[in-house]
Amino acid sequence: MAALRFSASDPQKFSGKRTDCAILPVGSKLKLDDAGKALAKESAGVMDAALKSGEFSGNVGQTLLVHCPGPAARILMVGVGEGKLERSDYLKISSALARALLASKASDAQMHLGTLKVSGGDWEWFCQRIATDLVYHGYRYALTLSKPKAPPALSRFVLLSDDAAMTRQAKSALNRGAQAGAGINLARELADTPANYCTPEHLAKEARKLARGNDKASCKVLNEKAMAELGMHSLLSVTAGTATPAKLIVLEYKGGKRGNAPHVLVGKGITFDSGGISLKPGAKMDEMKFDMGGAASVLGTMQAVMDMALPLNVVAIIAAAENMPSGTATKPGDVVTSMAGITIEILNTDAEGRLVLCDALTYAERFKPASVVDIATLTGACVVALGSHASGLYANNEDLAEQLLEAGTTSHDRAWRMPLWDDYQKQLDSNFADLGNIGGPGGGSVTAACFLSRFATKYNWAHLDIAGSAWDSAPKGATGRPVGLLTQYLCDRAAGG
Repeated sequence: MAALRFSASDPQKFSGKRTDCAILPVGSKLKLDDAGKALAKESAGVMDAALKSGEFSGNVGQTLLVHCPGPAARILMVGVGEGKLERSDYLKISSALARALLASKASDAQMHLGTLKVSGGDWEWFCQRIATDLVYHGYRYALTLSKPKAPPALSRFVLLSDDAAMTRQAKSALNRGAQAGAGINLARELADTPANYCTPEHLAKEARKLARGNDKASCKVLNEKAMAELGMHSLLSVTAGTATPAKLIVLEYKGGKRGNAPHVLVGKGITFDSGGISLKPGAKMDEMKFDMGGAASVLGTMQAVMDMALPLNVVAIIAAAENMPSGTATKPGDVVTSMAGITIEILNTDAEGRLVLCDALTYAERFKPASVVDIATLTGACVVALGSHASGLYANNEDLAEQLLEAGTTSHDRAWRMPLWDDYQKQLDSNFADLGNIGGPGGGSVTAACFLSRFATKYNWAHLDIAGSAWDSAPKGATGRPVGLLTQYLCDRAAGG
């Protein structure tokens, strides 16, 4: 979709002017406010007939599009029910509005807010959500399609409010929402891209592209020789079976004051995961191109952070590699030494995400971070525990955990706190190394987090297991999560939260 422009204005400036689509919130009593009555009059009876037809009840999230002969070529009525609305209702309204509008051929739209009385605390949030939904639902994967779907026609969206203060707030909120949506869509596009295109080098090029032209950003990429010199033999054990070189990608954004501790995002970037010698079953193995969803979300978040010009220092670290079987691949029972000097018995080569992340977490120490959050499609066990609705959250700091949970609630990209108890650590005991890379069949997501916690003792750290939330299988495609959560978390930190 071409860049979608957002703005907010006084409705009087648009009165009587032509638009492809006028959007009107309508309650379940089907009573129209002044803006609705004016639109009904201009529609030469079309809107009145639609309301009398019984096809539209005004229930929350219901939509009805009618074509008119007046200045508004289309009128999109969006049901808002009656009485007080909860945030869940606003989410339904925003999503339904976005889907219906983008499905039309309208190139510009104006939304009249008269009937929809949004409380003060939710006003900016709702405006931001509308913009995010419009950008999100406008995504179309195209890279490897000979005949991709045509992008939506919409190029301009105006929010009309008769409250001057709310109009000013809406303008900035719409822009933030669009920037968050664009970051989410970048993550989706990267994760949707086939693994023969989206290699570790491709991720490195995307990171360099984000830094290019931004004087507050820089990017460096470490090759396998540099990683070996740092002692990253855990990470390198994963890439031993493939001809595609691994990359450690470091993208820095210095939007905050010099010397302020940065917030660090660490992304798992396994661009394809065959399982290695511990080969996965063939069914749905194609979906293992999504195993770099953590890396994709980190890059999407960095794009949003830079587009918003947040006054914050942020570092992204991406451990990018392929996990393939071959005569040179790491074998179950092998022992490797991590950058931290901790030895690891590799009991299962399909538990590779933690092997690349542990060295990246050690590397993060050099930035003396304010916080570190790693994001990874790490365990099938997390899918069993939480399904696709929530990402699993583990943390060694209570404040950090609460901040992430709150950001997830605000962005509706939610996480659920999971235990990180010492009781689980003994499952990682090994007779031949300091620890094993798996902890047995019980509590697989928990023991994976416990493994990572051994390498995150020098800073406030959280781990997001997004194995269930990063992509859908039907229809197949990346969700872009948890870019919404991470972007909101960093916005909150920039605001002093």
